[in-house]
Amino acid sequence: MTTTIRIHPDNPKLFEFRGKPLVLVCATEHYGAVMNRPFQFERYLLDAYEKKQTLTRLFVLFREQQSPFNPYSTCKPESPDFIAPFARTGKGKALDWQTLYDLEQWNPEFFERLHRFLSLASTYGIIVELTLLSNTYGPDVWALNPLNSKNNVNNLEEINWPEYMSLRHPKLLEWQLRHVRKIVEETNGYDNLIYEICNEPGGGFAADPRNPTPSEVNEWQAVIARTIRETEAALPNKHLIVGQEAFTYEPWEQTSDLSFRDELFDAVNIHPLPNTTYAGTAYELGEFMSKQLKLRSFRNYCLAVYDERKPLNMDEDNIASQYKDPDGWTIHRKRAWTALLSGAHYDVIDFSIINYCETGTPQSQKHLRTWMRILSEFVHSIDLIHAKPLPSFVTAVSAPLLDAAFGVVGKEIHIYLADERELAEGSGESIRHAEISFKLPAGACRVSYFSPVSGLPSPSITVQGGGEVCLKLPEFRHDLLVRVTSEE
Repeated sequence: MTTTIRIHPDNPKLFEFRGKPLVLVCATEHYGAVMNRPFQFERYLLDAYEKKQTLTRLFVLFREQQSPFNPYSTCKPESPDFIAPFARTGKGKALDWQTLYDLEQWNPEFFERLHRFLSLASTYGIIVELTLLSNTYGPDVWALNPLNSKNNVNNLEEINWPEYMSLRHPKLLEWQLRHVRKIVEETNGYDNLIYEICNEPGGGFAADPRNPTPSEVNEWQAVIARTIRETEAALPNKHLIVGQEAFTYEPWEQTSDLSFRDELFDAVNIHPLPNTTYAGTAYELGEFMSKQLKLRSFRNYCLAVYDERKPLNMDEDNIASQYKDPDGWTIHRKRAWTALLSGAHYDVIDFSIINYCETGTPQSQKHLRTWMRILSEFVHSIDLIHAKPLPSFVTAVSAPLLDAAFGVVGKEIHIYLADERELAEGSGESIRHAEISFKLPAGACRVSYFSPVSGLPSPSITVQGGGEVCLKLPEFRHDLLVRVTSEE
């Protein structure tokens, strides 16, 4: 029997894959690689492999609508290019002006692409988070879904879009579960796979209380999870189930206590957004597509949930991903380093990757994609099993720097320092005459600096422990890593 990716037995904040500790870190395409016919995912996966990315996310029954705000992505295929798990009948017109679906007929083209994608990702050692279902967000996106009664010949109920994520409609639920069972049966043999129940589940509408509550949505997710586990009970492999509890639309709140403490999920995906709450505290993780940084709240949330015995993936961080420029990419570099050195995992959508441009642009290759390779190489070079966040290690640091320390005391400690100013506050100006202080145990240590931009280290110097050490930092912009290693 194949050993699938699992929670690491010696460190529940990590994964283990093919006998090695694994951190999920990536700048992925927008999850439509299989559903979008012109997208040459072979080129995308090869580049992801070369960039040391360890995760890619894949939607199998979701399709977004193009908009002026966000017009292009692999999740927004042109109607003739959309490949669903279900076959078109060749008869009648769906709402996208293509022919109607027959949900009783599977689409061979979809499953051929799905297997090629998963097999190639396995060859490259890339984990695939396969997202089975998704929020449909509104009437326009719901109109594109094959399970909408107007898009198929199978006599499903007509529903309001929020009810898609509920148990209210037996016929709809039957087809959702049939879809889930089919995908699980088809993909059970892959060891590089985790299942996500639903992308961005939500409920609770103050304007219309007739719509499903978050509790209803979570009950629906529990049925999906049970279906996955029951289907795999008769199959060789058992895969992790990841996701998040339902958020509340009005007033907006993304709660997370249940995600960590209930048995529904093996690992937790949090999409960084405002009013993300845990243990009675709200964390402002940034407005969607805002080009904010919000680095302190971002770090503090990762640290707050670290003692929970599940991995946290800061998943689909979209705070600046629409802005395909060095400012936006730098924001995501800072948040990625902060997440990993605070004990979490990290995924950002790289919107430079679209049809006919499957490896991004020369600019994204130079910036975001190279930076993510540097981060992945770095984090997988350290003692991940024993390392942990060290939030009290740094005793003082000059403004405007934020610290995230991670490592093994007495062996190796890595201190990530980032300019936490927002763009309008001077972020990116040179940091001069800054200092950092921390306490070291007795003995000699080597201190060096490492650039998250170039991936190059500085020469090291020797410092004596046994008390507080104060270092004058070299001049830098945006961020710097301080590495402290024992000479013994």
